[in-house]
Amino acid sequence: MDSERTVATALAHYLCQAGVTRVFGYPGESVVDFMEAARDGGPAIIAAVREASAAFMAEGAAMRTGGIGTCLSTLGPGSTALLNGVASATLDRVPLLAISGQVESSREQYWTHQLVDHGRLFAPVTKLAARLEPGSADTVLRRALRTATAERPGAVHLTVTTDTFGMTMQGGGGTVPPLGPATGSLDFYGDEPLRQLRDARRPVLLAGGGAVRCGAGAALAELAERAGMPVVVGAMAKGVLSEDHPYFAGVLDMAGHRVIWDLLAASDLIVTAGFDAVELITPWRLGVPVLHVDTTPNTDQVYPAATEVVGNVAAALSWLLASADGPPRWSEAEVAAHRAALREGWQAGYAPGRLNPSEVVTTVRSASPAGTVMTTDVGSHKIMAGQAWTAFAPRETLITNGLSAMGFGLPAAIGAAVSGPGPVVCLAGDGGFGMTATELAVAARLGLGLVVVVFSDGSLNRIELHQAAMGYPLTATAVDRVDIPVLAESLGCDGVRVENVSGLEKALSTAFSGRVRPLVIEARIDTSQYAAQY
Repeated sequence: MDSERTVATALAHYLCQAGVTRVFGYPGESVVDFMEAARDGGPAIIAAVREASAAFMAEGAAMRTGGIGTCLSTLGPGSTALLNGVASATLDRVPLLAISGQVESSREQYWTHQLVDHGRLFAPVTKLAARLEPGSADTVLRRALRTATAERPGAVHLTVTTDTFGMTMQGGGGTVPPLGPATGSLDFYGDEPLRQLRDARRPVLLAGGGAVRCGAGAALAELAERAGMPVVVGAMAKGVLSEDHPYFAGVLDMAGHRVIWDLLAASDLIVTAGFDAVELITPWRLGVPVLHVDTTPNTDQVYPAATEVVGNVAAALSWLLASADGPPRWSEAEVAAHRAALREGWQAGYAPGRLNPSEVVTTVRSASPAGTVMTTDVGSHKIMAGQAWTAFAPRETLITNGLSAMGFGLPAAIGAAVSGPGPVVCLAGDGGFGMTATELAVAARLGLGLVVVVFSDGSLNRIELHQAAMGYPLTATAVDRVDIPVLAESLGCDGVRVENVSGLEKALSTAFSGRVRPLVIEARIDTSQYAAQY
């Protein structure tokens, strides 16, 4: 780089050095200098319809690649709209850098029009909320990148005033710090972990996002096979163990959840391989001993653990594997019987002659080629998809299960589609789809052959089930019916409505044949299975 740089060009340079190829955002006067710097030297700017969607796109891109997602907003209403997606990245443990413009430095201390204190706004939902200034921009940018990716990862927000972007910086810039979890040493706390594992007769592995980030899939599979341990995964870790593996035992707190909790309750040791309690929907009420294995100590204390192994999850599992001996604690036949009970659990409530949510998930899964990426929005359909969708590899099933914000699914699918290979499918309820449906225009503009399946039941079903359980009448939970295929066509997509499995199969028959237009399928479903899962 030249010896004289601007803050805008330095920011663009650091993002490129960190592997960021796209910034998702919405233009504004306060950020045009950075947009010009990015246009000139990268990364590419992709405009969303709304800032919150841009943040979800960035999160989806980061989930898919394992890199840093980046989003951009202008000041005031732009930054406040960005907030939901930023909070999602933090609670989903996804590294994200959010950048917002601000009024000129000379006016910031007294101006009121469109002025929001970004530090106070973003501090509660980020790991760091900071500012870029010419004299410290190199240091702050390195700190932002390192903080976003350090365990556990999350969002960092940077404020840059309009005039600061154009200010000159001296020097040639710094080196991007290491980005990612530690690869070496392990720390031990409490009781002797090897003794706990040797003494256990019915241990179960509970794997989470930390295992995905550490690339622990191979070690997890080998330990499961060697010790004969069933593996339950959190929803955001789907695919860390291929779900056709004989020791795969299901997804925690998704459809058929009672069967999973019964398995954990019947164990005599739970080894939490990178599991994060942020994924718990059901409160932890187990009295089973826990061996905590993760990149961070068990400071949440949502579950008690007398023993902790802290460090790279793959290294920790390999260390446990080296001392695993004796016969398998569980036979493959026992785990297969558990999976059969789980399947029966998530199919409960099946309505013959109607289009059931489980049928939608399994039919789309069967039609999808190898390597297909699936994103899901939030609602009753997510609970079904989280269990019934078969995942074969990590980072191919993208689920928000920390903040669990509606409106995630479609933007995340767009972010994933522009960031990696493979077809992309989005499963959305009609409520969450309605929040971000206009982002279909972005997918059409980019020529993305997304397949978007809308579970259409005309309601916020999960809330209706809760109201009914409380003995309350249904209130404010109806989702206004719109003609989804016509809406899709108006936004540059193809659209179709289906009411049975054969219609869905027909709609999917050409869905993955080199499409350059998104396909939106409205699936009119029966909700009996949702009630059975609640």
